[in-house]
Amino acid sequence: MKRARSIFAVLILALFLCNTALAVVAEGEPGAQAPPVSAVYPTEVRETEEGGVSRIEKVYCLSVRDDPAAIPTADFEREGRSYTLLDVLKNDQTETDTKEHIEVVTVDSGTSDMAEILQQLEPELEVTTEDGYTGLLAPDYPGIVVEAAGYETRSRTVTANRSYPNLSDADTSLVPKTIQDGGRTLTLADVQWQEVNGFYTANASYTADAMDKYATGYTVTVEYRGEVSKTSGDTVIYTAVFTSHGETPITAESPAESGGGYKFLLLIPLALLLGGAGFGGWKLLAYLKAKKRGYVK
Repeated sequence: MKRARSIFAVLILALFLCNTALAVVAEGEPGAQAPPVSAVYPTEVRETEEGGVSRIEKVYCLSVRDDPAAIPTADFEREGRSYTLLDVLKNDQTETDTKEHIEVVTVDSGTSDMAEILQQLEPELEVTTEDGYTGLLAPDYPGIVVEAAGYETRSRTVTANRSYPNLSDADTSLVPKTIQDGGRTLTLADVQWQEVNGFYTANASYTADAMDKYATGYTVTVEYRGEVSKTSGDTVIYTAVFTSHGETPITAESPAESGGGYKFLLLIPLALLLGGAGFGGWKLLAYLKAKKRGYVK
């Protein structure tokens, strides 16, 4: 009875030490971290086989805003076969409609000089229409219209000079009191006399008040023309094609691939501890060696 209790105590102690060691090994194991979760998942997986070569097609349905780089393309194993990426196929489901568009733009200018006006205009115009079309437009330079934005008037004095030679006397009555100049009637304002050999020359100055009308500014109207487009639908289908490249032999997992190897190595001390208890420990050690070599399951 005492012998049985001793064996049982040794067994409990060994199991406790093995579990503690397994926990420590698992924490320090590089592969113990959970794999990162993929950002996208396939909507369909198709598998075909021809000539002993297996292909797996993984279909992903993404929007045009999604990054296709998130599609998993790393090698993987499935049902004893290793698969590697062969190709990624893209099927764009979007449709684009285009049409001509005119955008009328008005610009205020302080001058009517076309050279200066052209420097004020944008070389291109980015637009988005009410119905969702977008594009870049260019100005229609020959069709630019320049109009006065408003008018004001101002007064000024208009002058003109006339000379009247060979007059018999320096008499202003011999000089015309008004003249016509540039469509205006000017009135005599002053006369200067010159005498040569008994004859007189009258140098007369005429003036008139004039009202001028001038533009206070200008409005430039320009048509920007070009092609605009709109995309309907935002779905792009990607198909990742993987091909097999040989059978993967099914062997016992190595300690780096599975915790089973660690369990086997750590159970050996347990068998040795039990070996001191007699025939049972020896049988357990023999069983573990046969399991490791694949003779038993």
